[in-house]
Amino acid sequence: MLHLLPGALITAFYVGVAPVVRAFGFPSLMALYLAIVIVLIPFELGYLFSRARTEGVSLATVVRYREPVPRGEFVALVLVAVIWASLVAMLLFPPLDEFFIDTFFFWLPDWFFMTEDFAQYSATALLVTWMFGLLVNGIAGPVVEELYFRGYLLPRIARLGGWAPVVNTVLFSLYHFFTPWANIGRIVALLPMVSVTWWKRNVYLGMAVHVLWNIGSMLLLLPILLGS
Repeated sequence: MLHLLPGALITAFYVGVAPVVRAFGFPSLMALYLAIVIVLIPFELGYLFSRARTEGVSLATVVRYREPVPRGEFVALVLVAVIWASLVAMLLFPPLDEFFIDTFFFWLPDWFFMTEDFAQYSATALLVTWMFGLLVNGIAGPVVEELYFRGYLLPRIARLGGWAPVVNTVLFSLYHFFTPWANIGRIVALLPMVSVTWWKRNVYLGMAVHVLWNIGSMLLLLPILLGS
């Protein structure tokens, strides 16, 4: 429940708010970025603070996996995980997304896929959307997700042993109910990131990979938005 509930709430918000933001001249992407600020961060960070208060400890105690990693090893592991995720995104995401969308999710409206015709929006609205997304989807959201999923939830399924990062990765992917067609590719892309976080007991590894990957995705999105 703790893995999947915030994703369900984010998706419900996205579906409900997307038509509203589009009516105000913004792409559906803006609804997803708003969901990060209004749902994701308050729920996940709020839950961590509530656990700290309930247990009478600090947030740093609730968020585990903060063992030190030598700087050189840290950088190498982050680079390997980022490169792996990027290669998977480039090679697997396009064919898998197309297959699953055409086979199972063809009935969803175009705006749900966040790849609508951006030419219908003003350049100002698209730029504002991108800048807002860079902050919340590129930095704030990934940081909070790593604190919640890898700093809190992953250590608490440690009894599963080597299966813990696998289970955590699968549930984290399923949590993205708003992009169900990407589950297989996302699991393959993120499993190394979660595994090194679990292996080294260091949440900052996953945080660095997640932020860099999301920022890279946002940079690739900019010419798509403004090129329209």
